[in-house]
Amino acid sequence: MPIAVGSKVPDVKIKTMVDGKMQDVSTGELFANKKTVLFAVPGAFTPTCSMQHLPGFITHAKDIKAKGVDLIACISVNDAFVMDAWGKDKGAGDKVMMLADGNADFAKAMGLEMDGKGIGFGTRSQRYSAIIENGVVKALNVEKPMKFECSSADAILDQL
Repeated sequence: MPIAVGSKVPDVKIKTMVDGKMQDVSTGELFANKKTVLFAVPGAFTPTCSMQHLPGFITHAKDIKAKGVDLIACISVNDAFVMDAWGKDKGAGDKVMMLADGNADFAKAMGLEMDGKGIGFGTRSQRYSAIIENGVVKALNVEKPMKFECSSADAILDQL
């Protein structure tokens, strides 16, 4: 069952790249004491994720942060090296933090994993966006399979 609005985000160890080195990140620490917009994608370098989802948050980062958001983060069931390369390829820079949930531990803890075995993806994250305040989910937008309608940067801007 997916995490509910009003629930605390699970504390899971994930990865990110800092100065070319892979580092552990605790989601409990990352989302504490700040307002975060988190969005999850099924896979780096995949069509919708690369052409619409991530670029929308990069384009609207300034507008999102102007509404009191401290951190915009993208998470996917990929390794930290892939997420870093994808962020560089798309120009995420300091606008969007790229997070790697390589074993789908965070996706599973959120109850938002998907079975992508039929298309060779294995276990992945569903596509969603969330507003998290001090580690608590304040808004959650989970897409229906193969859709991109409610989890965009524009949708988040309307919720902030």
